[in-house]
Amino acid sequence: MSEGPYKLPEGWKWVKLGEVCEILQGKTPPKNAYTSEQTPIKMLKFRDLTVDGRIVWDNNERGFVHSDEKWRYVALGDVLITAAAHTPEQIGKKVAIVDHIPAEYSRVAVTGELLIFRALPHLLDSYWLRHWLASADGYKLLQTQVKEKHLVQSRAQNIPIPLPPLPEQKRIVARIEELMERIREARRLREEAKQDAERLWQSVLAETFPRPGAELPEGWRWVRLGEIFDLQQGTAMSPMRRLGRNPKPFLRTKNILWGLVNVSSVDEMDFTEEEVERLRLQPGDLLVCEGGEVGQTAIWEGQLPVALYQNHIHRLRRKSDHVEPRFFMYWMQAAYQVFRAYQGAESRTAIPNLSGRRLKAFLAPLPPLPEQKRIVAHLEAVQERIKAIKEAQAHTEAELKRLEQAILEKAFRGEL
Repeated sequence: MSEGPYKLPEGWKWVKLGEVCEILQGKTPPKNAYTSEQTPIKMLKFRDLTVDGRIVWDNNERGFVHSDEKWRYVALGDVLITAAAHTPEQIGKKVAIVDHIPAEYSRVAVTGELLIFRALPHLLDSYWLRHWLASADGYKLLQTQVKEKHLVQSRAQNIPIPLPPLPEQKRIVARIEELMERIREARRLREEAKQDAERLWQSVLAETFPRPGAELPEGWRWVRLGEIFDLQQGTAMSPMRRLGRNPKPFLRTKNILWGLVNVSSVDEMDFTEEEVERLRLQPGDLLVCEGGEVGQTAIWEGQLPVALYQNHIHRLRRKSDHVEPRFFMYWMQAAYQVFRAYQGAESRTAIPNLSGRRLKAFLAPLPPLPEQKRIVAHLEAVQERIKAIKEAQAHTEAELKRLEQAILEKAFRGEL
């Protein structure tokens, strides 16, 4: 193959992958061949590859099979890519190289969701292949061979790849790895900064609120949540309710995050007018998860004109204007995440839950209203600083991804 999408340096040429490597389609075992108990035969699947090019070895759910020679086994240096996915765009998005095999596995096989690219060592360097498939140009050319959410062995052979002499491949790969190591170090520092921001928030919560049962400042007192809030749970979900004539948006535990109600994806269910009147949320209502991440609390700010909620959510509505709901939203996070309070027997069951009876009995500090508002303003200012840090980190990650692709683009044009 002499023609390609762009001109190559002298001494390079365009070839098809089928000319320089062996391509093997994985084989998916029947369900009864899988076991979660460790055997010497490890089975890798789509989910065991990450988008940043790693193989996750410790996923044991249906992760092993008993010995059977018909499985498609990998070797050191093999490049694995996703070959079947829910959408065509996902195919080829995960690329990983088998740079080691854990000692506890005698052999490693792959399912039909994956393709194995095994470079012919006298022609092609495995890492050159791995980086090419992870590059924007490589992904684009791979996508030309995808058909109906699949990349099959016969079509994968036609994927073009730029091929310099083998010593030049190895020189450029060494340079790529050197630069990528700097990016990995930048990511490590970014992750440390992210963790520092989270630790800062936990530290601020610990300094702001008294420990449960501690002596309170003058003017403060311990109260039970049931003394200052009316509590009510929502209604149970039902498939039949989805067919009704009066559908309304309703929140599930998945919508309740710490300090945030996420309404980007909200389900609908049929409610009677009486239920709408009884369960309709009002701005300032606190929402506390009964299940999921037990105790997770956020405040409803009227993000939707009408919203109701399921039975795994407690709605806390203040009984008096002397209560600032945001103060208690932050208190719930401190109590659960910092002080580890409220961890009763119900929270340690197989399916953790938080009953309304227990929630009403929880002790919380109640300072005067001006002090509640001062503390809320202080915590919101800290949150804004942390938000700015996280936004800067997200920007940094986008820049690092662009830098990675710029390095690969230069590498495969002979400019590195």
